[in-house]
Amino acid sequence: MIRVLMTTPEGDTREGDLALFETWLAEREGSGADAHVWIDMQGEGEENERRILERLGCHPLAIQDAHKERHPPKIEEFDNHTLIIYRGIASFDAELNFVPQQVSFFVGETFLVTLHGGLAMSIDRLFKEQGGELLRQSPERVALRTMYLSAGYYLDSLLEFENALSDLEDELQDNGNDQLMRQITQYRSRLVKMRRVFNYHKNITQELVAYDYEHLPRQNDETLHAINDVSERFERLYTLTQMYYDICGDLVDGYISITSHQLNNTMRMLTVITAIFVPLTFIAGLYGMNFTYMPELNYRYGYFVVMGVMGVITVWLVWLFKRMRWF
Repeated sequence: MIRVLMTTPEGDTREGDLALFETWLAEREGSGADAHVWIDMQGEGEENERRILERLGCHPLAIQDAHKERHPPKIEEFDNHTLIIYRGIASFDAELNFVPQQVSFFVGETFLVTLHGGLAMSIDRLFKEQGGELLRQSPERVALRTMYLSAGYYLDSLLEFENALSDLEDELQDNGNDQLMRQITQYRSRLVKMRRVFNYHKNITQELVAYDYEHLPRQNDETLHAINDVSERFERLYTLTQMYYDICGDLVDGYISITSHQLNNTMRMLTVITAIFVPLTFIAGLYGMNFTYMPELNYRYGYFVVMGVMGVITVWLVWLFKRMRWF
């Protein structure tokens, strides 16, 4: 699917398909007008994408990087455009289940091209709402706003996850079990993947803040504010992800510590019981050897004496262990 949005200096906004792109090319070549165009290509074949990008003068290496699957997010400047490879989202929920969507931005002075294989939520929303207004200002504003909206989807879900994590923490303290541990471990795994994505994005926005890219000029106050907004949002996302990862790690460590403590208490109680019965078992075994000449066997009160000795030993050991606070 190819969607085209075009704005003119007079304030007109038109939406269409490749025919509108041809109109924009003709106007640019004929009168050199400063009309801006946004070409959004979703799930198009590589040949179709390459043909359109080449007509815009995009660099072959940039086109090659954009068509690589699972390319790490990056930003790179070329003669007449800047390439931004961004990891957007196709879907996301409060359980941190997310489907990544690679989006490539070709940002030129008067054009913006976005490539993505499937639905990109931020692009779809922006194309329907504020796309024309932002495109009229400059193409880079559209690209930055798309990244900002995408980060907003991440942020909303992370904040929802914070509530779920808080409930999980309370439940783990009240009734910890292996099922909760498996759930926390799954969360940690997903947070690691998200943290890696946000780290890439944080590095991109830090480059935008630190270096003056020709097609994302920081001299323009509005563009600079947009860059700072995106940078701050991804910085926050990275920080939140790291914090939630640490909390999950603390929950795992806490559960293991509690389980170990409970196991130690159980082993200590078994040790106390064993220590009490060892001398009793020794005495019982001693008088159970059935030798012929054992004087105590013929003593009238021998049984009661042995039972009394065993009782005294039991009481003394119980008192000793209670004094040692073993139970």
